[in-house]
Amino acid sequence: MSESAESVRLEIRGAVAEVVLCRPKKGNAMGSAFWRELPEVVQRADADPAVRVLLLRSEGDNFSFGLDLVGLGVELGPLLFGENTAAPRTQLRKLIERWQQAIDTIALADKPVVAAVQGWCIGGGVDLVSACDVRVCSAGAKFSVRETKMAIVADVGSLQRLPHIIGHAATAELALTGGDVDSARAERLGLVSRVYGDDEELLAGARELAEQIAGNPPLVVQGVKRVLGQAIRPQVQAGMDYVAAWNSAFLQSEDLTEALGAFAEKRPPTWTGR
Repeated sequence: MSESAESVRLEIRGAVAEVVLCRPKKGNAMGSAFWRELPEVVQRADADPAVRVLLLRSEGDNFSFGLDLVGLGVELGPLLFGENTAAPRTQLRKLIERWQQAIDTIALADKPVVAAVQGWCIGGGVDLVSACDVRVCSAGAKFSVRETKMAIVADVGSLQRLPHIIGHAATAELALTGGDVDSARAERLGLVSRVYGDDEELLAGARELAEQIAGNPPLVVQGVKRVLGQAIRPQVQAGMDYVAAWNSAFLQSEDLTEALGAFAEKRPPTWTGR
């Protein structure tokens, strides 16, 4: 069974529910529809008694380019470049918290989630896969916590979850440099547990892995996920609350304006620290 959607589609394949990012022409960038559809799809799959495992994958050459800053311009513009007063700061915090909660539906789902990553996985894409229980990728996959290069502190989960996946030092390097990580280093760091030769092998392998998990006692599998998550959940939530408050206060800056201008004009930015 499958359904049509603007950004996130649900496909049921026996005991495995595939959550599919389906905006390939835009690199599966995360616009307004994504933030609305993701929690709806995940919660629907998680509530289905016939489903034992969720498989998060995407269509096209790339997993996700991350936040669709252009597409979200109408929603974000007044909060980032408008009046710097309490009301828009409060609205921005609520928006960040809503996006955090959308990603949280994956981490808080009763059923485990396997992520299959091909091509670029940038910014919000890393936030998304870091909320999953298992991550695998193809040999051509590349990951980047790119927000720093856009004058943004990543605020939807990667800074909170990655230290528990790859360690503090590696997370700090990736976030502070905004650099790229290829599949081989991603595997060495533990960001992914398996690397497949190409995208076709990735999909087949990820489905096989999901089926293997689905073949185990479902309540025990769910218990394993809950026990593994329990130790880090309070720390993750505290960090998310902190970064939402931080960005609602400090995200608006001249450097952010410069970052967006440089991106649009395809030139190196000039930072002023203002």
